[in-house]
Amino acid sequence: MQGEKKVESAFMATALPSTQNRAAQLETCLRGVIRGNDSVVRMALVAVFARGHLLIEGVPGVGKTTLAQALARALDCEFQRIQFTSDMLPSDVLGISMYSVADQRFEFKRGPVFCNILLADEINRTTPKTQSALLEAMSERQVTVDRDSFPLPDPFLVIATQNPVEHHGTYPLPESQMDRFLMRVPMGYPEAGSERDIIK
Repeated sequence: MQGEKKVESAFMATALPSTQNRAAQLETCLRGVIRGNDSVVRMALVAVFARGHLLIEGVPGVGKTTLAQALARALDCEFQRIQFTSDMLPSDVLGISMYSVADQRFEFKRGPVFCNILLADEINRTTPKTQSALLEAMSERQVTVDRDSFPLPDPFLVIATQNPVEHHGTYPLPESQMDRFLMRVPMGYPEAGSERDIIK
């Protein structure tokens, strides 16, 4: 028993620094793309390591989409972006079963949710029915269509964005959906010094 504890302690002692180094490398990489929002970058990495989902609130043009794309590139993961609108259907997110004449059966055509990092851009601009299509994917990491369940890739992370200022034509997220996000992070304009660096 004591031998097992020693091996576990030795493993943790070697694994922890490597994880810290990896996290530091990712943070440095993201800060090279996102200037002046270091706290948001750190919270995004916390969501990744905690295997949770992230909701970013901010006005257009502050780098919400850029952060999600940079995170996917840094992790070398498959990335998909969905621009939510009021006329979107759940099948536009999850996929749809289509009848194949050649095979004489229905085939499931996977939607954009089948990726590692999904950017749900302006998630509150789509209807509650389409918003709820993400609930199973976010909590159980699978999609059920026509009683068939399809596992999502591992890792799977949803980064959703919404504009907290302009509420015309939006559908506020219900508490049950807000609960699926590990954290809700505000993202604003960078400071003057960071803006100068961005221009340079």
